[in-house]
Amino acid sequence: MSSDKLETQSPIICVEGLEKTFRMYQKPQDRLKQMVLPRLGRNKGQYFKTFTALKGISLSLGRGETVGIVGRNGSGKSTLLQIICGTLQPTAGQVKINGRVAALLELGAGFNPEFTGRENVYLNGAIIGMEKDEINARFEDIARFADIGQFMDQPTKSYSSGMYVRLAFSVAIHAEPDILVVDEALSVGDEAFQRKCFARIEAMQDRGATILFVSHSAQTVIELCDRAVLLDAGEILISGSPKRVVGQYQRLLNLTGEQAAKTRETIKRMAAQDDNRDKDDNPDNDEGEVANTATQYAGAAEQELTFNETMAKESGPIDPSWYDPDLISKSAVTYDTQGATILDLKVSNRAGKQVNYIAAGRRYAVRYKVAFDKNVDKLLYGFMFKTVNGVELAGANNMRVPRPQIHKAKAGDTVAVDVDFTCNLMPGTYFITAGVMAMVDDEFVFLHRIVDALAIHVMAGTNDSLYDVGLAALGTDMRSALTEKNAGNTQTL
Repeated sequence: MSSDKLETQSPIICVEGLEKTFRMYQKPQDRLKQMVLPRLGRNKGQYFKTFTALKGISLSLGRGETVGIVGRNGSGKSTLLQIICGTLQPTAGQVKINGRVAALLELGAGFNPEFTGRENVYLNGAIIGMEKDEINARFEDIARFADIGQFMDQPTKSYSSGMYVRLAFSVAIHAEPDILVVDEALSVGDEAFQRKCFARIEAMQDRGATILFVSHSAQTVIELCDRAVLLDAGEILISGSPKRVVGQYQRLLNLTGEQAAKTRETIKRMAAQDDNRDKDDNPDNDEGEVANTATQYAGAAEQELTFNETMAKESGPIDPSWYDPDLISKSAVTYDTQGATILDLKVSNRAGKQVNYIAAGRRYAVRYKVAFDKNVDKLLYGFMFKTVNGVELAGANNMRVPRPQIHKAKAGDTVAVDVDFTCNLMPGTYFITAGVMAMVDDEFVFLHRIVDALAIHVMAGTNDSLYDVGLAALGTDMRSALTEKNAGNTQTL
């Protein structure tokens, strides 16, 4: 749904000045003291510390909009969703909901573990607001989608986590809610069920349902959402296009202490600048980005055609690639360095020349250097091709490459990374992200990363298949033949 259309409608969810503070007691008896002593007039202080989970959250969702909330663990995402769904009360602020809400918050929420799956369908349906006759009419569809077989008549305390999610999600979507709220629940199911769920979510989007969900999957947010919100330490740092917000989330993800605080302030300043900038002039807006890309490369179409005509006429193995200094990424996000810095990132042709117009079917190399300012071990280098909308297409890293690859470095070292690849992408514009990671406390963390570092334009090759569609070229060769002929059919094939 377009933003213009959304703006003409009143919000279906409106959150204003929301705050939530929890009391934290060091010992169980402190909770009792806090309850009893003030009533007796004996206490002169408090026996708890306060933790503010949400601070002044204001957010609105238009009807038919899909919004993803991203953020680090403990940022307040689940608390926000629980307040929106009414299972928690805010300390301050208000939430206005205009429609039926179905929610998948935490595993088993709304289920009685002693009840069977069948009984819980009626219980959960009633909580959502469905009438018994409505549940009766849709029960077979709910059971078919959940696909848990004979377990439908077994107590849900015997269910696996995946079975819980199957049944809960099935009830939620068959309630045909105006608003669907999901808190990471779908990550529990297997891949086949996840795809089934996302297909149903897409169908709900088509019929105009509003969807609000929390996910740690950047790709899910980019692919499904109209808008994304980055929440951190109980505050909204930035909201806007999914690609832009996810980029800032990933930038913040592995930072702690002073570095995290500094990056938070940078993101907040960036958001404030966006608020003061006309949307049409925002180069980081996805729609503007696509439009700018189309305008920027329209002038190169004639030049590209000339190259392709040359390729068709020449018999020799010419390289049609070239470098356009005006083809630059306007959405680059650079992570703070954690002991390494990526330098001189480029794409080169087989002759070693830097290029950013490349031809489908040809061999190229992604090249960059990494300068280290501390000693590191178990290094991981990589790159990724993404679409203009931020969808990850393909990439490579040295995770499974044995020595003699450089897996260690000392302060002052510079390592050159070269990755040869065949361009099997369809013609269009793409972005390259590059990064370097190291093992820290048994997990890989980014030492440095540049998201959307380079813009690359893929041109048509001379041996392009006439049948390939989509984003990747499969080199297809399609054939069709008549196996039976209808005697009354005079059509010639």
